[in-house]
Amino acid sequence: MPDYSVVVKGLSKIFSSGDTEITALDDVSFSIGRGEFAAIVGPSGSGKSSLMHILGTIDRPTRGEVYIDGVATSKMTGDQLAEFRNKKLGFVFQAFNLVPGLDAQRNVELPMMVSSVPEHERARRSKELLDMLGVGHRLKQRATQLSGGEQQRVAVARALVNNPSLILADEPTGNLDTHSKEEVMKLLKGISRRTSVTIVMVTHDPATTKHCDRIIHIKDGKVEKNEVTRR
Repeated sequence: MPDYSVVVKGLSKIFSSGDTEITALDDVSFSIGRGEFAAIVGPSGSGKSSLMHILGTIDRPTRGEVYIDGVATSKMTGDQLAEFRNKKLGFVFQAFNLVPGLDAQRNVELPMMVSSVPEHERARRSKELLDMLGVGHRLKQRATQLSGGEQQRVAVARALVNNPSLILADEPTGNLDTHSKEEVMKLLKGISRRTSVTIVMVTHDPATTKHCDRIIHIKDGKVEKNEVTRR
């Protein structure tokens, strides 16, 4: 599957609660091209979060398969998934998920520590990314001393630091003001344009999708529309 970063085939997720079964995803299929900036949108309860958890290998499907860079993720063991996540995936969250007591540089270095990257290389890579994202001057500031927009830039740098092929962004602008929201969206769009990194964003905010190449509309656990907005 050389032309696609993400391929989803016949994906279903069913949760059981006593004698009741709840279908969160129902036979979902779509593909996302390498280097695309894609949005997954839909109302609350549509299955967006379940889909994001499966794409991020945090949860497994009941049926169907997800291929990331041609690799079937449901076939992996827990240890293999942990290694795959650290090497192939980057995550950006609504709540930033930075470590409050660490400065910006140390927060960016965390995934590299897991990968046993030498200290001098960690320092070089983290500084380079923070400079590129416009917060290099905040290198030694603790996370709590940064604005919301700056924290999200640090979070994006952390997501990029291990050179992933796929970044999953879960409501990345949900905690930001209008100005910071626009800055972060332009930042993500710029990253997708300059690199071969694929970005998949879950959002409830239709205004943010104007920056995306593809919009996948989810409703009642099904793909309602897979809309290509740019080529």
